[in-house]
Amino acid sequence: MSNSQDVRDAAVDTDDGGHDATPMTAQERKVILASSLGTIFEWYDFYLYGALAAIIARQFFTALEPTSAFIFALLAFAAGFIVRPIGAVVFGGLGDMIGRKYTFLATIVIMGVSTALVAVLPTYSTAGAFAPIALVLLRMLQGLALGGEYGGAAIYVAEHAPQNRRGAYTAWVQTTATVGLFLALIVILVTRSLLGEAPFAEWGWRIPFALSAVMLAGSLWIRLSMSESPAFRKMQEEGKTSKAPLAECFGQWKNLKIIVLALFGLVAGQAVVWYTGQFYALFFLTGMLRVDPTTANILIAIALLIGTPFFVVFGTLSDRIGRKPIIMAGLLIACLTYFPLFKMLTSMANPDLAAAQERVQIVVKADPMTCSFQGSPIAKETDFTSSCDIAKRALAQLAASYTNEALPSGSSTEVHIGGTVLAPPNGHLTAEGDRFETDSLFEISHFRKELLPDVLKEAGYPVKADPAKINHVGVVAVLVALMLLVTMVYGPIAATLVEMFPTRIRYTSMSLPYHIGNGWFGGLMPTIAFAMVAQNGDMYHGLWYPIGVAAVTFVVGMFFIRETKDVDIYAKFLYWHPNRLRK
Repeated sequence: MSNSQDVRDAAVDTDDGGHDATPMTAQERKVILASSLGTIFEWYDFYLYGALAAIIARQFFTALEPTSAFIFALLAFAAGFIVRPIGAVVFGGLGDMIGRKYTFLATIVIMGVSTALVAVLPTYSTAGAFAPIALVLLRMLQGLALGGEYGGAAIYVAEHAPQNRRGAYTAWVQTTATVGLFLALIVILVTRSLLGEAPFAEWGWRIPFALSAVMLAGSLWIRLSMSESPAFRKMQEEGKTSKAPLAECFGQWKNLKIIVLALFGLVAGQAVVWYTGQFYALFFLTGMLRVDPTTANILIAIALLIGTPFFVVFGTLSDRIGRKPIIMAGLLIACLTYFPLFKMLTSMANPDLAAAQERVQIVVKADPMTCSFQGSPIAKETDFTSSCDIAKRALAQLAASYTNEALPSGSSTEVHIGGTVLAPPNGHLTAEGDRFETDSLFEISHFRKELLPDVLKEAGYPVKADPAKINHVGVVAVLVALMLLVTMVYGPIAATLVEMFPTRIRYTSMSLPYHIGNGWFGGLMPTIAFAMVAQNGDMYHGLWYPIGVAAVTFVVGMFFIRETKDVDIYAKFLYWHPNRLRK
């Protein structure tokens, strides 16, 4: 579209079925490509942390014992998600006041620079506590940038799209998160293969972060070639831009209530389904099923490659049958299938483990008062001194799933593995209280590294997944099924959120619920789920978190969210107005 073209020219002639019959124009393709490529690079930067969580744990959190270090690495990953709503408010307000294009430029620069700096960041072994602190601060800068990125990209495309093809057009933006993750995995796989595992773990992990500087240059060139959105330009010409978008969004209940409904009736459930189907599946493969990281990344990458086109399929379908039916169906199916799908994943990826769990149950019997919270991200080895804690920590580090049985107060802890009963030692601290006494250290080490592993091995529990026994086709099939649920809930969501809010406060209004949902409910999903597993012992227990959130969102969405596909986003009345205009 040219700069002088009226915004309503976006509504084109339709066929008899009420759907756009004209092909995508060259200008529309350029808009989608420019918005999507820059956003792909931002997601690439953002997800490098998650894909390299295990290495980051070893490089930056070595002061903690392994389980706590991994949980803390996931928290560092989650730090970017926590601040995303702040970025949504800051950059959303700028986007509503000064325009979509210039906000794009600011977010891409912040994201690219903060990621490139990780490539030269000293690790804990050379800089001590400064290293993890600097890492978390850079991660938070990434979150701020991404908080302003996604909403702008989705709005920019939607405000260029024909009236009846917003779902199809914005679905291309929805592919960017998955494509960014795919790109991150591919770069990591190639770098790891070229260097070898040891050099990659020592210093090669920095290369994917350094490549961000190259991507930053390309993204800036793309963003500088973009013109302002026609809807925003039209609003500027009429002098109707918002002078205080934050006050309009949050100071007026008619606007605020739609933000709340968008969060709890759409985005929260979409977020946990997205992160379960992609990131948690990856962590589950490597952390619980002990699949080699390279193999797990390849399997995830194949599933992403197969599943990504379905974002556009479901986005396009939403233009015909509506956004709500597709999103709600995805949430409901996720709630009903997560447990069987992840159990299938276990049997396909580590059949020896699945067989051992079926044949030999592990039960930790203990006085509950002697058992600490195992999911603490700041715990040190010396925080777990009771026999109950030592037993559970050892089982968690060996990825052995177990159940709990409460014993009367004062009872000794027992670990039952089939017909074998183990009595884990108690830990005794030195007078300084910061390390175990020599005898205790010997007993704990013997229990963790020799006694317990030997008994588990005799019971058939594998140390890691046998590469020769992995059903690669079956694993990919399960991952694709999880991916299809992601595309159902995520493909139509951008168009839905754009259609719920007016142009003058659209950037702020849709960005906040999106980034609270995806930043807090979704981004914290792996951390919360792994903490739940560490505390409960059952490797599937963490699935209750996404199932619970998705179930709540399904109920709220079914009762309180209206269909939006026919809403005229340029009309005087808004989504929630009883007399809202429709095309």
